[in-house]
Amino acid sequence: MPAHLPYLYRPGSLKTILDRLRTAATPDRVTGDFVNGALNLKGGTGSAVIPYLKKIGFVASDGTPTDIYKSFRNPSKGGAAAAAAVLNGYRPLAQVNETFYKLQDQELRNLIFQVTGAASDNSAAKLTFSTLKVLLSYAQFDGTPVADAPRTDEAESLEGLRQIVNPTRPHDGPQESGESKSVATRVGLNLSYTINLNLPATSDVAVFNAIFRSLKEHLLSDND
Repeated sequence: MPAHLPYLYRPGSLKTILDRLRTAATPDRVTGDFVNGALNLKGGTGSAVIPYLKKIGFVASDGTPTDIYKSFRNPSKGGAAAAAAVLNGYRPLAQVNETFYKLQDQELRNLIFQVTGAASDNSAAKLTFSTLKVLLSYAQFDGTPVADAPRTDEAESLEGLRQIVNPTRPHDGPQESGESKSVATRVGLNLSYTINLNLPATSDVAVFNAIFRSLKEHLLSDND
């Protein structure tokens, strides 16, 4: 079944939108007044902003800014947030090519035509490509296949986003952390144990000496 991918009729306006989102104060809700006033976007571009931001996970269904939106405004986290937005809006591409964001332009166009089922001269497919290229210019991936990441339609927490673009790889087996090793080295490992003896009923001291000598040699030795 052909996929529907988000796009703007003026793809170049996405850069203006994203840049202004970073400088404008975060609203309680992203409304038409916010778009027209704080972002100074009017007309067709302004009316298309909110639907597009919802599709890429910047805005929740009720209009509230998501963690993706808020993180994007932080210069140190913006790249990861934009990458998560790419995943939200364009996941059908990742289901066909998990590293679609690395494709050359013509390969990416061809993939969009394939996923949407559009003809090579379809204007919507061309606008999708141009819009996606603008969003990708803000995104930072670490090379991890996007298809491995969970979907975040309603914008999961920032911690979840970090896992999308910077996942923690499982180790081949259990490993001790450097901090644990350091602590073990400084403190050492101390073990204690209790030995219960059933001594024979005898008054011969030699018997007891033999028993304790054997304990010392075989159980209480300091040898490794």
